[in-house]
Amino acid sequence: MLLKSLSELNGTSGAESQVRNFLRQHIEPFVDSVNIDKMGNLIAVKNGHLTGPKVMVAAHMDEVALMIIDITSDGFLKFRPVGGIDARILVAKPVLINESLTGVIGAKAIHLQKRSERQKALTFDQLYIDIGAKSKDDASGKVKLGDYAYFMTKCEPFGEGLYKGKAFDDRAGCAILADLLKKDSDFPFVAAFTVQEEAGLRGAKVAAYHLAPHFAIVIEGTVAADVSDREEEGWVTELGKGPACSLIDRATLYSPKLIRWVTDVARQKGIPLQFRRGSSGANDAGPIHVSKAGVPTIVLSVPCRYIHSFASVISEKDYTACLNLVYELLKGFSAYAEGYRD
Repeated sequence: MLLKSLSELNGTSGAESQVRNFLRQHIEPFVDSVNIDKMGNLIAVKNGHLTGPKVMVAAHMDEVALMIIDITSDGFLKFRPVGGIDARILVAKPVLINESLTGVIGAKAIHLQKRSERQKALTFDQLYIDIGAKSKDDASGKVKLGDYAYFMTKCEPFGEGLYKGKAFDDRAGCAILADLLKKDSDFPFVAAFTVQEEAGLRGAKVAAYHLAPHFAIVIEGTVAADVSDREEEGWVTELGKGPACSLIDRATLYSPKLIRWVTDVARQKGIPLQFRRGSSGANDAGPIHVSKAGVPTIVLSVPCRYIHSFASVISEKDYTACLNLVYELLKGFSAYAEGYRD
């Protein structure tokens, strides 16, 4: 399964080569051309000989991870997050460094903490990675500053039509985009597998400027907070209700006209669609929609429970619905573009 393979690869912001190489090999037989730009984005052209608006479909390759920033005299590794990670989830979790070295995230044992310490959430400064080293010299022979530590979760099905795994934000989007490239189609589009989204939406800015598309679709993973300790209005999205169309976030105010068209297509094709109920966060649409003279952009996201953690959860129904909806939108873009005025 493509999603499983992508989920289990390691590649954080600035270190996406493993993911990029896998995707390139996977999509190359199905596209006109593939190239890697100076930023590291993987760009593929599908049906470039056909006429129609240039539509950029983007999904980011990078995942959240941890970067080693110091080695203590005792041989423990200090780290900082790459992307948004909640320090409270990290204690006692295993991590993988340099594809072969296993470590465990530790902190002062609770029975050694003062009462005031036990009443506060642990911070990154209080955490370290234990690789079993006896000293700084011992650890330095195995790890260097700037190395990355990754979550180690296997991608597996569970429950009724659900999958759990790491890096679904945004390997789910990458898998959908790769599946779109593999489909037989009679419309042109450009696929951009972008870099460094988690570190500031950087790769998409370069890709959009270079490609200068007429329209863009961003395929993402987003928060699903449909759990028992949250009121329904705070759920943002729900598993099993289809992909989530964004209305507003920290970096983008989306075109109402484009959103209405997406909604109409979903309804006509019988594809479930929900709206993202929340405005926090940002994604690659931010730099894309303000590139050059402006690019009308929409975001369709696969809802993910426990996003940016060791194990996220997605619904296979949402994944499939997102794939089908983006395909139908790409089929209809030529006709839609003729009457589009912002």
